[in-house]
Amino acid sequence: MEYGVVLPHNEIGTDPGAMKAFAQGAEALGAKQLLVYDHVVGADPDRPGGFQGVYDKDVAFHEPLTTLAFIAAVTESIELVTTILILPQRQTVLVAKQAAEVAILSNNRLRLGVGTGWNQIEYDALNMPFERRGARQAEQVALMRELWGEDSLDYSGEFHRIDKASINPRPSKPIPVWFGGAAPVVLKRCAELGDGWVPLMGANSAAAEAISLLKAARAAAGKNWEGFQIQAQAQYAGGTPERWQSHSDKWEALGATKIAIATHNAGQTNVDGHLRRIEEYLAVVRKA
Repeated sequence: MEYGVVLPHNEIGTDPGAMKAFAQGAEALGAKQLLVYDHVVGADPDRPGGFQGVYDKDVAFHEPLTTLAFIAAVTESIELVTTILILPQRQTVLVAKQAAEVAILSNNRLRLGVGTGWNQIEYDALNMPFERRGARQAEQVALMRELWGEDSLDYSGEFHRIDKASINPRPSKPIPVWFGGAAPVVLKRCAELGDGWVPLMGANSAAAEAISLLKAARAAAGKNWEGFQIQAQAQYAGGTPERWQSHSDKWEALGATKIAIATHNAGQTNVDGHLRRIEEYLAVVRKA
């Protein structure tokens, strides 16, 4: 199993030097992937009707594709992963163009993790419809793949119309598209359209059930399980060497191929502190 890191989005700050030091430090430690979370806007809880959610306006998120473009320029080998880009709240052709550029300038190190999100306030702020976001996401993935591979296309879908046009430049290799989420309808879409799954859960019976559903859905769609991958995540906060090892072993037994450690929300620290946490975790779980 490969091991990676999660960008401490709400703690890394806005100093480009700190971002560079974190990315290069993680790569030097042998991390294979760098995951970047996504939210464009945060709601103000002081609003009519209030607001309850896992984050609000006071939680910082770096925009994934522009951040990964920066990180691509200061690293050599680490895989660059959006985790998870809320695709339906964005313009499809623009995402295809931006993703292609990051892939080109990183020598094909981009992996596009996509999801549908949950916060209607964010969709409203981006002037995109919240309803039917799942169906829109499915069409977006199909269209982006055509844009990445075709010199010119004539595309007519429920949500998009491309009249003999395409993007240029295009990546030299297909950009992997992985799906987040665990609802049955999302897992089915992931199995049919995705190159991998990005769960946000423990290595438990729910994860095992989800993987069984993925396998069945891929078989029903005539797709092989071989080559389909799973990116799990681990938390430094509240962990111990024994718990980290157990968690990693359980995910590997379930079939996960990659796992990334998130070091934020574990007490105030700086970039060096985050890197020490990564080093501590990797020293425990990485097999010789």
